[in-house]
Amino acid sequence: MKIRILKDDLLENLQIVQNIVNPKNTLPILSNILLDAQNNNLKMNTTDLDIGILVNVPAEVFEAGSITIPARKMFEIIRDLPSGAIDLTVRKNNMVIIESHKCQFKIMGLPKDEFPKIPSFEDKKAVKIEQKIFKEMLNLTYFAVSRDETRYILNGVLIEIKQNKLKLITTDGRRLAVVEKELSSHVNQEIKIIIPTKTIQELIRNLKDEDVVSIILGLNQVMFDLSGGAQGNQRVLIISRLIEGEFPNYQQVIPQPVDNKITINREEFLSALKRANLLSTTDYQAVKLEVFKNKMVVSKSTPDIGESKEEVGIGYAGKEMVVGFNPVYLIDVLKNIKNDDIILELADSEKPGVLRQDGYVYVVLPMRLS
Repeated sequence: MKIRILKDDLLENLQIVQNIVNPKNTLPILSNILLDAQNNNLKMNTTDLDIGILVNVPAEVFEAGSITIPARKMFEIIRDLPSGAIDLTVRKNNMVIIESHKCQFKIMGLPKDEFPKIPSFEDKKAVKIEQKIFKEMLNLTYFAVSRDETRYILNGVLIEIKQNKLKLITTDGRRLAVVEKELSSHVNQEIKIIIPTKTIQELIRNLKDEDVVSIILGLNQVMFDLSGGAQGNQRVLIISRLIEGEFPNYQQVIPQPVDNKITINREEFLSALKRANLLSTTDYQAVKLEVFKNKMVVSKSTPDIGESKEEVGIGYAGKEMVVGFNPVYLIDVLKNIKNDDIILELADSEKPGVLRQDGYVYVVLPMRLS
């Protein structure tokens, strides 16, 4: 194998694929990146057996071939080389020679035979959605994924596709996020899959503000094609295993709308919660919200530390009430919503708070105030 490629092109794509490599992996081959050069294209692939990322980038191929190289070490070498063209040459003993200007590195590779094969998704139907919209949907739900590994079924995002609608759902048992969008293309199949957290992180990192993403379902696996249909240009594929099991019935925990809703400026509410959260500790998390006609008092009191109080103007004509919430659960959602004003629904101090807007529902359980 012998190729020539620009440093910037190689480094950009190495950054994409090396993110999922775990240096502590017990299988040495999984710490490597697979390089496959064919037809003036360089394919780069990494996997941890749960998720795999493949990029396809143009390169000048003098001699076709393949090799696997330690991913992190290669990234570090390429990052520190001077700008311009880089030559990669593989010798018969799996020695990889990296040359740029007057600089040369030699590192040992491993043959590709032991590297896990990429599953086939040929003849599978694709569901297409704009990358920008899909990324926004992930940002509105991802933060509510459970981090408790004993509840593995909640360690991911539930994706439902039904009647030309795409729906994403997450919950950690204390909050629930549901977002729904209409698909522009007709879909005559129903899909219900749970995508692991690590895959969602890579999708958010790689989704762009243009082009489409194709979602292709295989056997216990799913592929996200982020190439936007391109073949000769950069192509990014993310292939992931699915979380198997039955996701909880989330519909039954979404409260009915209340009559008297609270209208509040998102940025003012977010800032007040962030300031109150400065006094939160592990034992004293709850922030108090006192709701009056046309104002809300956001306060926090923590023994041996201090207290804070702040008024925020609201639009509200219902009964007065006092309710406690984990401020982080409200901060998370307010950071990702784009609207200037939000509508908050509070029935009483023991009922969940609900935020609804534009096909989005966020439910958060209250906390007991000490």
